[in-house]
Amino acid sequence: MKRPFGYFAHHQGRGHAERCAAIAHALPADRPLVIFCARDDIFPPLPGNAAIVVIPSLFEPRGDEAATMDHVPTPSTLHCAPLGWPSIRRAMATIVAWFDAADPALMICDVSAEIAQLARICSVPHVKVLQHGDRGDAGHRAAYDGAAGLLAPFHAALAQPEWDAAMRARTCFAGGLGVDTGRVERRAARRRIGVGPDEELILVMAGAGGSGFSQAALGVGARSRPGARWITIGPVERDWHATEPANIEHRGWVKNAVAHVGAADLVIASTGNTTCQQILAASRPWLAVPEWRYFDEQHRKAEALAAAGVACVRPHLPSSADAWRQALAETLSGHRPDAQRAMIEERPADKAAAWLEQLATSLWPQVAATSPSLLTGA
Repeated sequence: MKRPFGYFAHHQGRGHAERCAAIAHALPADRPLVIFCARDDIFPPLPGNAAIVVIPSLFEPRGDEAATMDHVPTPSTLHCAPLGWPSIRRAMATIVAWFDAADPALMICDVSAEIAQLARICSVPHVKVLQHGDRGDAGHRAAYDGAAGLLAPFHAALAQPEWDAAMRARTCFAGGLGVDTGRVERRAARRRIGVGPDEELILVMAGAGGSGFSQAALGVGARSRPGARWITIGPVERDWHATEPANIEHRGWVKNAVAHVGAADLVIASTGNTTCQQILAASRPWLAVPEWRYFDEQHRKAEALAAAGVACVRPHLPSSADAWRQALAETLSGHRPDAQRAMIEERPADKAAAWLEQLATSLWPQVAATSPSLLTGA
C-alpha cells in the first residue's frame, strides 16, 4: 500500500468536493486518500480507496466559543483564526493526529491558508489549490510559497497576469477538473429538460456558494426579450418589488444542470469555478456576472474570462431593458465557441492525478509501504 494522500475540502459550495471526488477516482487504486471536510453529504460517490473524516467547521460557531478575545490581533499570515474556539482546536487536532499516525506523502488543500500552513509546520508537503482573486496577502503567500506544488482547476490561459513564470512552473493547470466535460447534444438536452427544439432558451444559473441573482433584475431582463423562454436554476434572491412576466420560470436546484447548459441558446451565470467549467465545456454564449466572494475571487475570474475572449462580462446584472438588450446582443455577437472549448482538458482529472503521483514520487524517491490500517488514521 502506498503512503496516503490527505485532502482538505472546503464545504462552501460544491466545487471543492466535486474536484476532490474527480481526483479520487483518477488516483491509482493502491493510493489511499483521506478527506477532511465539515460535511460528508456534498460529495459524489467515492472509490474504495477514499475515506471521509468529518471535522468541525473552521468558521461556523457552535455556541461554545469564548467571546472575550477578539481584541487580540490576528497576524497577517492568517485569515480566519479566532481564539477560544474548541471546534477549530478539535479540527486541527484531528488532522495533526492523522499526520503523525499516517505519515502521508502529500496533503492537498482545497482551500484554507491555515490548513496549508499547518501541513508545512507539521513537516508534511502540501499542494495548494489555486483560486482567482486578490491573493497577494501574507496569508496566501505563505500557503503558496510553502507548497510543494499548486493545482489550478482551470486552463493556463485564465491565469492572472501577476502570477509570474516561477509560480506557473510549479502549477498543474487542469481545465474542467471536477465537472462533466463531455458535449451534450442540444436537441437531446432540450428533450430531457422539456424545452421545445425551436424555442429560444436563456438560462440563468447560480451555484451553491451564494444567494443567487436578484429576482427583480431578472424580471426586467425577461421583459426585455419577451420572445425567449427564461429558466433559472439554483438560488434566486427574492425581491418583494419584483414584477415577473410569464416567460420566466424558476426551477431551483436541479440534478441535470449540464443538460440545462447544453440546451441553452445563451447562459447568464456567475463565475464560480464549477459553473465556469460547465459553460466552457458546453461552448455556450455566456453573459458572466460575478458575485461577491472573499478576495474578489469572482471579479478577478471574470477579468480573466474577458481577457481570454470566452465570456461577455458585466460587473452586475443590467438594470434597464436597454442595458439588457445591449448585453445580450454583445454576448451573442462575441461568442467564440472554439476558444471556450479550448479551455477544457481532454481528461483533467487524469492529468491532475498523474501530476500528484509524479510529485509524490519526486518528493519521496524511496517510499516505504504504509499499513492499510492508517487509511482512516484510527
